[in-house]
Amino acid sequence: MKVSNCMTTDVQITDPEHTLRDVASMMGRLDAGVLPVGENDRLVGMITDRDIAIRGVAEGKGPDAKVRDVMSTDVKYCFDDEDVEDVLHNMGDLQVRRLPVLNRSKRLVGIISLGDLAMKGETMETGKALSGISQRGGAHSQTAH
Repeated sequence: MKVSNCMTTDVQITDPEHTLRDVASMMGRLDAGVLPVGENDRLVGMITDRDIAIRGVAEGKGPDAKVRDVMSTDVKYCFDDEDVEDVLHNMGDLQVRRLPVLNRSKRLVGIISLGDLAMKGETMETGKALSGISQRGGAHSQTAH
């Protein structure tokens, strides 16, 4: 199965100059814990509710701090024409639960999560990926800096 068959296509994007208050409010309205960050028609980062809590609030940044101050800039992604099994394996290795999905022109076309994949019947592979993701530490750990 291809990523394009499983991904969520209705993805909201935030701007690096938006405030943490703006993006937290947007996440609340969308019932989402992550938003891609775009600038000049390009994906430049990702921001999660955890980024807001750990890199924002815990480090003394207020609600008017900018998204750019707390977002992750080392964005890992997958392509819409990739096989789901390869992407799940990669998610486990990278220890991420979601990946932005790009087309081959490197334009954001969706986002894929472990939940999306589990709902599409990829339960065994999703379980393996979750096992890797759930390990402590890793490149995307908030406290490993």
